[in-house]
Amino acid sequence: MVVKTRKPSAKEQSSEKDRSQSVSGKCRRGKDGKGSAFQSKNGLFAGFIRNRLGLSPSAFVRGITVLILAVVAGFFHWYHLSHLFENDRHFSHMSTLEKEMAFRTEMGLYYSYFKTIIEAPSFMDGLYMIMNDRLTEYPLVINTLKRFNLYPEVVLASWYRAYSSTMNFFGFPTKLCWTINRGEGLDPVESCEGLGDPAYFYVAFVFLLNGAMMSLFFIYGTYLSGSRLGGTVTVLCFFFNHGESTRVMWTPPLRESFSYPFLVLQMLLLTYILRTKNPSKNTMMALGISNVFFMLPWQFAQFVLLTQVASLFASYILGYLSPAKMQSILVTHMVSLAVCFLLMFGNSMLLTSFYASSLVSIWGVIALRDRLVGTFRPGLITWVTQCFAWVVSTVILKFMLSVIFGASDDAHISSLIKSKFTSYKDFDTMMYTCAAEFDFIEADTPIRYIKTMLLPINVLIVAFIAGRIIQDVIVFLRNEKQEKSEDDETEQSHLLAKGVLVYHSLQLVAFAVLAVLIMRLKLFLTPHMCIMSCLICSRQLFGWIGEKLKLQMTVVGILCIMAAQGVVNLQSQWSIIGEFSNYPQEELLEWIKDSTSPTAVFAGAMPTMASVKLSTGRAIVNHPHYEDAGLRARTKMVYAMYSRKPAEEVKRNLIKLQADYFILEDSWCTRRSKPGCSMPEIWDVEDAENAGKVPLCTLMSRDSRPHFSTVFHNNIYKVLRVPKTARDVR
Repeated sequence: MVVKTRKPSAKEQSSEKDRSQSVSGKCRRGKDGKGSAFQSKNGLFAGFIRNRLGLSPSAFVRGITVLILAVVAGFFHWYHLSHLFENDRHFSHMSTLEKEMAFRTEMGLYYSYFKTIIEAPSFMDGLYMIMNDRLTEYPLVINTLKRFNLYPEVVLASWYRAYSSTMNFFGFPTKLCWTINRGEGLDPVESCEGLGDPAYFYVAFVFLLNGAMMSLFFIYGTYLSGSRLGGTVTVLCFFFNHGESTRVMWTPPLRESFSYPFLVLQMLLLTYILRTKNPSKNTMMALGISNVFFMLPWQFAQFVLLTQVASLFASYILGYLSPAKMQSILVTHMVSLAVCFLLMFGNSMLLTSFYASSLVSIWGVIALRDRLVGTFRPGLITWVTQCFAWVVSTVILKFMLSVIFGASDDAHISSLIKSKFTSYKDFDTMMYTCAAEFDFIEADTPIRYIKTMLLPINVLIVAFIAGRIIQDVIVFLRNEKQEKSEDDETEQSHLLAKGVLVYHSLQLVAFAVLAVLIMRLKLFLTPHMCIMSCLICSRQLFGWIGEKLKLQMTVVGILCIMAAQGVVNLQSQWSIIGEFSNYPQEELLEWIKDSTSPTAVFAGAMPTMASVKLSTGRAIVNHPHYEDAGLRARTKMVYAMYSRKPAEEVKRNLIKLQADYFILEDSWCTRRSKPGCSMPEIWDVEDAENAGKVPLCTLMSRDSRPHFSTVFHNNIYKVLRVPKTARDVR
């Protein structure tokens, strides 16, 4: 029998010699040399991993260092989020009911489905209950998994059930409970801390996911800039501008808390694809999977991906992205969109979106590229023609698909955009624009960016990139650019690297436009500005400063300037100390549980309805997830209580919706976030004939008779019973 062995190269022999010397220099534990053997095995294992990855020893060490630093960054972000959340609410010392009340508005709605699944007899029973739900839009039966992007709750509920059953099987405790004396004449409550507590389990995994996101940010910044210092800049910029970058520490159950970390992963993979001449199928598959994980938890993900596709298309038009690679990316997006469509049980909002139409139209423009180039000489006319063809075909295709599928769920988005540029107003639009998060970006936001040097650095970086783009365009239009050989690897790598910078700059501009129009979307702009800031470490852009050490010292100096305001911002966050208390709502929810039938149906303000469903299990007729056309119509009928319409008409609306009780809140009748934004004023836009009359909610707060009867009231809430005599028999 012949045994074949490979003769090691000189480099490998040197490496083996160094490793042997390193091992022999270590102190041995025990007489039998087990310590030395253990270290040898570790060295062999590290060498095996390094060889499998095709890395040199120095590259392998750098990679390990990046991973360690990424884990450290992720840990600090997880701790920061948990610390802020606990300080703000004293969450660990709240009762179960108080924890549920702390999840206000749509947060409570999403969490209620997690609660439904973990309290069901089995996981499959819970899944069936949320897919055949009659409590959310009574008396309709809806698939909430399809409507509300509830896959995060399904996954977390399955993990919670598995964790609880496993720990119970082995007899391990999962939570620590104690009695809290709340004082002020309030009854003591039991508070629990630990992963065995459902709310604690839920928020713990949200914060872990967003801690992992910070690890990705470090890797992203390091890869984009080519420097570990660049990754550090990205992470520090995020922390210095934390209040402008995320709100996960205040609102864990919101959809972006689950979705955005996967966008960071998706953009990191896309950056690798753009920088690689021929990306592998596995890489494209990873991009598609990250697309799916980004889109599944959040209904607005499609608008972000629309800006990404538009930015890539602009890069393609300018010649920084090859047609073949652009088409590969488009196919990946199409496949991931189709997968999401299936997993969302045929949610038509996905296929009728501008994002879906844009994918098809860009594919068509690229497919007709050769014919277009044959007609027109490559240059400005060709670029404008392609852009015009993309916009027109996208709009036409979107509205054709909307007609075919009969979808109108996203009609309010078009109305919202229209209201930003015109004087157009309607009830649904004002429900958005009167909320601060959907208004234009605050004037103070750019000032806060300037104080931390985030805006000046991004302006400088984008100016340098724009200068190079303009230079390339001028050279191209003058026909001074020579044809490059496909074998010229240096020129190809330079073009790919430049294409990455062009895409990120265009994506930054797109996010800036979204943030200016809708303040809530600055949560995409600020993190991307943090990512772009890493490019101050890029020798591709700033190699003219001098040698590597000189550039690094310049960057450290800039970081010191940023830290002056950044540390102040962090201290401001750390100084937030609060304690959650909402006794009027607690009193309301306890009354509902004790004094109403389990089959009772409630109507009222959207945020309150979410709490009623979550904490009492009663049916509701409207809720805070305002993206459905049918729900918007139902909410409008309910909110007629805050109009100036006759009481009899409002009562007929509630009877039609089969509501037993209406929860009246005086604050909804009188408060206004800005002029023209109180509920009666919003109603005046569409109900001009009743303008000037006393709002019905004001009359009901004084005396609800004869149309309704008051069955409960405190200083915030008043519960009106809808007379049963006029009700249809259920």
